[in-house]
Amino acid sequence: MELHILEHSLKVASIAKEGIQICTHGLIKLAFLPSKTRCKFFSLTETPEDYTIIVDEEGFKELPESEHLSVAEATWLALNVVSGGGSSSSSQPIGVTKIAKSVIAPLADHNISVFMLSTYQTDFILVRERDLPMVMHTLSSEFTLLRVVNGETVAANSLGVSNGFVKPKMVQRPIIHPLSSPSNMFCVTSLNPDTLPTVATLLMDVMFYSSGVKEPGTATEDSGHIRFFSFSLIEGYISLVMDEQTTRRFPNNVLFTSASGELWKMVRIGGQPLGFDECGIVAQISEPLATADIPAYYISTFKFDHALVSENPTQRTALESSLLFRDGD
Repeated sequence: MELHILEHSLKVASIAKEGIQICTHGLIKLAFLPSKTRCKFFSLTETPEDYTIIVDEEGFKELPESEHLSVAEATWLALNVVSGGGSSSSSQPIGVTKIAKSVIAPLADHNISVFMLSTYQTDFILVRERDLPMVMHTLSSEFTLLRVVNGETVAANSLGVSNGFVKPKMVQRPIIHPLSSPSNMFCVTSLNPDTLPTVATLLMDVMFYSSGVKEPGTATEDSGHIRFFSFSLIEGYISLVMDEQTTRRFPNNVLFTSASGELWKMVRIGGQPLGFDECGIVAQISEPLATADIPAYYISTFKFDHALVSENPTQRTALESSLLFRDGD
C-alpha cells in the first residue's frame, strides 16, 4: 500500500461557542466559496464544548484574530493510506480499524502524537510537521511513501533520517481515558458538491444557527443526547457526520448513504481535555476495535476524541468487551 503525504500545511484550532458569530463570515466562505479563498483542506466539527477547525494556511487567513480562537502551536501534515495506487480522496475508505496496526500503533510506539480525521471518503492521519522524518522512517518498511507536490504525486525523500533504528516490541495498550456514549445515533454521509447550493441555507442553519433544534420528545443533552456535527470539504470532496435527527432535515436523495441506511454509535474518549502531546490515545481505541474486526470512523477534536462504530447487533458485545465500555460511563 501507499502512504501519501499531502502538501497542505494545516492549522488545528478551537472556536469557543460564544465566539462563533465572530468567525461565521470566514467559515461560510471556506465551506461554501472555496474558489474565492484557494482553501483546499477545511473541516469544522461542533461538539458540546466548542468548534474544532482544521484548515490549510490559505484558509486560515479567512479567520479573524479573536480571543475566542485558540490555535494549536504546531503545524500539521495530513497522511493518507491508499490501496492500489488510487487517488487518496476518490478511493474507498480504508477505515481506522484497518490502519490501526500498520500506521497508528507504530507511530504511538515511537512517541509520535497523531490527530485523526475520518471522512466519508477516506481517513486522514495528521502528524506534526516536525515529526515527519521519524514518521517516514517508522512507516517506510510497510508502505511506499509518496509526497503530493503541486498536485503531483512523487516519491518521498528520506529527509535525512539515519539507519540503525530499533523498533520497540509491541505491548498491549490499556484504555486509560474514560469512555462515554451519547444516546443519539449518527450518520456518516456526503453530497455532490454541485448540489451544495441547493442545501446551503439549511447547512448554514445546522452549522451555525440552529444549535441542534430538537423535535418534540427528543432527549436533551442532560439525558445523553449531545450536539455533534462535522462538515469537511477537502480537495473538492464533501463529508458530513450528523445525528439521525439532523439527517431527516435534508431533502430526500440529496445525501449519499449506504443501501442499508447504516447508523453509527459514538464513543467519546476523555474526561478532561486530552491536549496534543499524549501519544497512543487513538491506538488505545483503534487496536481493540481492529482485533474485534469492528468497523470505525475516528474524529479527533480540540478537546476530546470520538470513535463512530457500526451499530451492528452482532458487534455490540464485541465492542463492550474490547473497550470495557458502558453507556453513560
